[in-house]
Amino acid sequence: MSAERTVTSASGHPRQDERHRTGPLVVAPRGAPAGSAGRRGGPPVHRGHRALAPLTADVFAAVTAALLLPDPYRSPALLALLLAGVLALNTQGRLYEDTLAPSLLDELPALAWRIALAWCAAAVLAPALTPALAPGLPLMTPFTPMPPATLLTAAALHGVLGAGGRALAHWHRRAAAARRPRPVLVLGHGGQARSVAAALLRRPRCGVRPVGVVGDSGDDEAAENAENAEYGFERGAGPGGGPGGGPGGGPEQHGDAAPELPLLSSEDELHRAVIQNDVRAVLLLSGRAPADDARAAALRSLGCELWEVDPRGPAVPAPRDRARPLFVAGFRCRPLVAADRPRPSAGKRALDVAVSGTLLLLTGPLLLACALVLRATEGPGVVFRQERVGKDGRLFTLLKFRTHRPADPQESATRWSVADEHRMSPFCRFLRGTSLDELPQLWNVLRGDMSLVGPRPERPFFVDRFSLRHPQYAYRHRMPTGITGLAQIHGLRGDTSIEDRCRYDNAYIDSWSLWQDLCILLRTVGCLLRRTGS
Repeated sequence: MSAERTVTSASGHPRQDERHRTGPLVVAPRGAPAGSAGRRGGPPVHRGHRALAPLTADVFAAVTAALLLPDPYRSPALLALLLAGVLALNTQGRLYEDTLAPSLLDELPALAWRIALAWCAAAVLAPALTPALAPGLPLMTPFTPMPPATLLTAAALHGVLGAGGRALAHWHRRAAAARRPRPVLVLGHGGQARSVAAALLRRPRCGVRPVGVVGDSGDDEAAENAENAEYGFERGAGPGGGPGGGPGGGPEQHGDAAPELPLLSSEDELHRAVIQNDVRAVLLLSGRAPADDARAAALRSLGCELWEVDPRGPAVPAPRDRARPLFVAGFRCRPLVAADRPRPSAGKRALDVAVSGTLLLLTGPLLLACALVLRATEGPGVVFRQERVGKDGRLFTLLKFRTHRPADPQESATRWSVADEHRMSPFCRFLRGTSLDELPQLWNVLRGDMSLVGPRPERPFFVDRFSLRHPQYAYRHRMPTGITGLAQIHGLRGDTSIEDRCRYDNAYIDSWSLWQDLCILLRTVGCLLRRTGS
């Protein structure tokens, strides 16, 4: 199960490729809030916070409209059904999703018909639900069916109140964005990226303000040469051969020319720009080069939201999408959130608690026997405690049976495999070969430090090194670490490829389901019975 069992090179340390740097994962200190790893000293503003204002407006409108009904038609059942229907329909219609430039007029058609549908459904279901609730709620009065005129009036009042509340929320957000536009980075080919950035700077009320362009240094020179060639003059000279050019030559010069934005190409420059400018969002141009994906991954790991922007003109048909089209300064955009942060259901935690608690009870005698034998053969210090990196970079203390004693704490923290493993006693080799040395980690699972299934946790020293060499390594910390995982049941343990482990771990996270966890646990049992480890 553990990743530190064998060495990966003759020197006992994993080899590092200094040419492949994407920035180390910042490990959060103990007690730090979840999500603080790899960020600029604080978690980014989550989209759920921005959805609070329209959500509050919808709840207020529904409650007010229901309470203003005439007395025979007011009912707790009607209010409950109305709230559930409105919130469910608006969530399904993505009316609570974040947009860079919110607008009530864009939302109004979808909002209106969902309010009407929710009122019709509540009016039909409330008479049937009220008798069922009456025995438990003696004060509930029988529900009187509403005539169509009352239903239409209530739905219209709800629509006016909901639209007014959302208009107020959007106005407040747009006003705040106009006063303090959100700083963003534009990632893409140099020429296109600068054009999009310039267009955004010319529209300060769009709510975003580019502070840098992310790309390769050669992109700018190629874009400038192409632009100069189009207008028929050499680089640095106007049509008459002098600098600056004259009237009628070269590109049109605007009086309010946008300031020159810095070109960010290295990982250090990206990190500095994000921190110094408090960047919370990055605009990725569609059709970008594959090399830009590594930069996008690094920016996402710094806590930035990613938005894909289409810089093409109207002659290029936009792809069909069920979601409402979103635009900023006339550019079609969409949030890239599908695989950003998977949200395991409460069933995963329930499975962890149930299985780990049951196994701790069933294996209690076995744990006691192993501890007694270790105490008798190896001396005091039966349980080995080591700091590992868990979900979102948080540190926790992993528990194992001590099967070898490192020379010092430095060796334990920084040596890929402790020295002289071959000198272990036969019983310690038995514990490692059968993975019984990992059984104390069931207590970590029960405590919530880790899960039964997930990427294997590693020590901070190696998390930093592997994150430098493998851009996708830090992504493994989007989910709780585990005792076993998809990589382990495919034989990726010990002296195996870290790159392959990253790929399997991220594939598990991106396709997570409770059924997949159960399948991995069953396959882990098969690996243990065949003595191949897990």
